[in-house]
Amino acid sequence: MASASLGREGAGSSRTADGFKGPSSSVDWLGTEMLAMNLRDKVDHDDDRAINQLQDSEPDIIDGVGAEAGHVIRTTIGGHNGKSKQVASYIAEHVVGTGSFGVVVQAKCRETGEVVAIKKVLQDKRYKNRELQIMQMLDHPNIVAIKHCFVSTSDKEELYLNLVLEFVPETVNRVARQYSRLNQQMPLIYICRALAYIHNGIGICHRDIKPQNLLVNPHTHQLKLCDFGSAKVLVKGEPNISYICSRYYRAPELILGATEYTTAIDIWSTGCVMAELLLGKPLFPGESGVDQLVEVIKVLGTPTREEIKCMNPNYTEFKFPQIKPHPWHKVFQKRLPPEAVDLVCRFFQYSPNLRCTALEACVHPFFDELRDPSTRLPNGRPLPPLFNFKTQELSGAPPDICHRLIPEHARQQNSFMALHT
Repeated sequence: MASASLGREGAGSSRTADGFKGPSSSVDWLGTEMLAMNLRDKVDHDDDRAINQLQDSEPDIIDGVGAEAGHVIRTTIGGHNGKSKQVASYIAEHVVGTGSFGVVVQAKCRETGEVVAIKKVLQDKRYKNRELQIMQMLDHPNIVAIKHCFVSTSDKEELYLNLVLEFVPETVNRVARQYSRLNQQMPLIYICRALAYIHNGIGICHRDIKPQNLLVNPHTHQLKLCDFGSAKVLVKGEPNISYICSRYYRAPELILGATEYTTAIDIWSTGCVMAELLLGKPLFPGESGVDQLVEVIKVLGTPTREEIKCMNPNYTEFKFPQIKPHPWHKVFQKRLPPEAVDLVCRFFQYSPNLRCTALEACVHPFFDELRDPSTRLPNGRPLPPLFNFKTQELSGAPPDICHRLIPEHARQQNSFMALHT
């Protein structure tokens, strides 16, 4: 899918024949006019990502970066709150991910043989790390678990925080093209479950939902949300940076510079992931902040004045060119079940308060097949646990949603497990 490209003259291109396009004059005008909005597309250099204190005491400091294959990392576990110390040795096997944050290394514990992922993040010594504090708050089957952490130093005296995490072999980004319809449903309901937990129970916004941050076990199809480096507890009335979330998955209020946004930005990103699973490629492949908004408007049409006010009141006087929404059947170029189109529409609302919540998404008819006790994985095995909801996930949920959320066969199984554990 070709993206709209804004050059120095601000000309926007329509989508090519393999996608869709609108009236070229309207799209060109849209790109030109929006350059006047001065949308920011650079990082805010503030202390937003790394502020809070580490829990318990400081982790142990060891020597070496440890990303090289065969490198042995030795550290101690425990020793706090009356617990005895245990030595843990990890043999680095290979790098499985890199980014602006640092590197993720697959490693094996010498003592137990367990395979883990070690995320190494370069630290600014002036700040504490928010990701560690948040991950220590989380306990959910669809969120990657932290086992322990330690600090290491490099030859240049650089300080690294090392998060030892459970290892999950694949990402949605790598396996998405192999997905059948069932495989599209399962990762989505897992994302929604993880978000219901962090949104409702803890008040955390992930702020970087994308296929690369969704880990998948290819055998069980179970998904786990990872990378809480951008996550934050949102407090009503307190401003947040707007330059957050990877561009293709960035909610329009963020593109418009909103600083008092809500967890609804994660819901928009989830819609982008769903659309990408259905389409086979990103739905909004913008090349800049302005271009990203152009791509959104070419699909959803021009936002109304009221919708703009809901996203960012500072832009209510701006005159957007009038572009009609593109029909979803033409966007996806294939016949989709009506429930799939309906769920996509509930994710992609300009007004953040009109987007469905993560829990509302879980009860959507799109996922009804997963509630059928006869549904099996492609290999014939039963589905992994889908309805073992934690109390925090159901926090504040109306009784009717809880009833629709957990099918009768799962309620009976949960009651049996509760009696025998």
